[in-house]
Amino acid sequence: MTDSFSIALAQINPTVGDAEGNADKLLAARAEAAKLGADLVVPGELAISGYPPEDLVLKPAFQAACEAAAKRVAEATADGGPAVLITTPWRENGKLHNAALLADGGKIASLRFKHDLPNYGVFDEKRVFAPGPLPGPVVCRGLRLGVMICEDMWTQDSAECLHESGAEILIVPNGSPYESDKLDERANLAVARIVETGLPLVYVNQVGGQDELVFDGASFVLNADKKLVAQAPSFAEGISLTRWQRGTDGRWSCIDGKVEKPPEGLAAIYRAMMLGLADYVNKNRFPGVILGLSGGIDSAISAAVAVDALGPERVRGVRLPSPYSSQHSLDDAAETGKLLGMRVDTVPIEPAMQAFDAMLRRLYNDKPPDITEENIQARARGLALMALSNNLGHMVLTTGNKSEMSVGYATLYGDMCGGYSVLKDVYKTTVFALSKWRNENFPVGALGPKGRAIPERSIAKPPSAELKPNQTDQDTLPPYDKLDDILMCLVEKEMAPGEIARRGHDAATVARVQRMLDLAEYKRRQAPPGVKITRRAFGRDRRYPITNAFRPKP
Repeated sequence: MTDSFSIALAQINPTVGDAEGNADKLLAARAEAAKLGADLVVPGELAISGYPPEDLVLKPAFQAACEAAAKRVAEATADGGPAVLITTPWRENGKLHNAALLADGGKIASLRFKHDLPNYGVFDEKRVFAPGPLPGPVVCRGLRLGVMICEDMWTQDSAECLHESGAEILIVPNGSPYESDKLDERANLAVARIVETGLPLVYVNQVGGQDELVFDGASFVLNADKKLVAQAPSFAEGISLTRWQRGTDGRWSCIDGKVEKPPEGLAAIYRAMMLGLADYVNKNRFPGVILGLSGGIDSAISAAVAVDALGPERVRGVRLPSPYSSQHSLDDAAETGKLLGMRVDTVPIEPAMQAFDAMLRRLYNDKPPDITEENIQARARGLALMALSNNLGHMVLTTGNKSEMSVGYATLYGDMCGGYSVLKDVYKTTVFALSKWRNENFPVGALGPKGRAIPERSIAKPPSAELKPNQTDQDTLPPYDKLDDILMCLVEKEMAPGEIARRGHDAATVARVQRMLDLAEYKRRQAPPGVKITRRAFGRDRRYPITNAFRPKP
């Protein structure tokens, strides 16, 4: 029986589908942990396949690739170094499981399968995996470890079963995506499991971006007294070594671990946006990004995030003025580029507007100019950006925010053109707050220049699409502070219109916003992916029918 033990929390950034590369990452983490004297290395959930693998994991060839990669990691433990908890898809008795394999001494010593498969929000695991039985402990070098894979910690059954069957430390490999205020929820659930079992708990989360999800790491250890004794950095790969000791009462405690304070609020949101964009661009092998710079706040903060995530040399901005573009907007767009150190080109769209008018005017039946001409401006800009993307290889970033996408204040095949949306899950009021925050702070890990990043006038001036003279967003929308509160009630909280009106909003305005939200579903279905920030992101979290006759009563 051992009385001391060292566990390395391996926060790695896997790429979905790259089983061989992910195995290399895990082996590199093991090599680093070995130098620190670790006995066991624990990564996040499905470290071999990447998480979430979605329907890719249904391919037999991919299942075989994951198993071969997992066996290669297991064989590497024959060198006498640390054991590894290998998290991977695994086939057993004709069923596919979300599994954890304890590898030591060159072989797979134990297998455990995820029992509680989540099937809500962004998760669809019942679609691809079979549930395992309630787990019993695995023995690693004399220590009985209770392995609970991610969702198994969210409910009490697995923890209770492990406690009753003699587990001494709870180990929880995770693939828990970032959301605002998610850290508190994770900690509260971990505390609940500790209260129920009296056991210390090790929580290891993956880090990195995967399509619309960002995994923020922030792995942690809580002792049996519920005290936080170790926390890994957020939004960064790394190895965190924790040293454990068996007390005279036979109970284990973590006696040595470093606590890194996680970022909160706007700082966390900004870093999630940076990491999500960087991994989307880099993992999909784009040389860089290109975006339209209007001089407004949305394109300015999108450019700032892009430069901070990728470096100014990989970001190109384009001013696309029409006859309605103000000189101050052109100047603000130029200042954005100067502040961020990025290249900015100018492509006037008036020739395209004239060409489309000449092509289509005879079919307009002498109707006066209306939204048709406004949308042509947006589509001409989208066409120009997509042409530059094709020519240069850079991915186009869209710059619309969640408030606009909620109410359909966006043009299909126009400002919605692009491969990725930095602000997809960020309300307009948060856009203002993030812009002010970035001007006063330099994000950890940023590749952009220090100091002010957003022109002050872009923050201060009334938002406008500038598609006709003297236009502002508030011509057709409520003020953004009111609009966002209504939208948060409708989208995040699923509140009825009458409840929202009782918060102090005009009932007719609430009904109009509700109708705009419902009617814009077809646009959102065609929108590019973007970083999930809130509990109810459009797409994965909030799935509504396009054809929908339901209208809630006031």
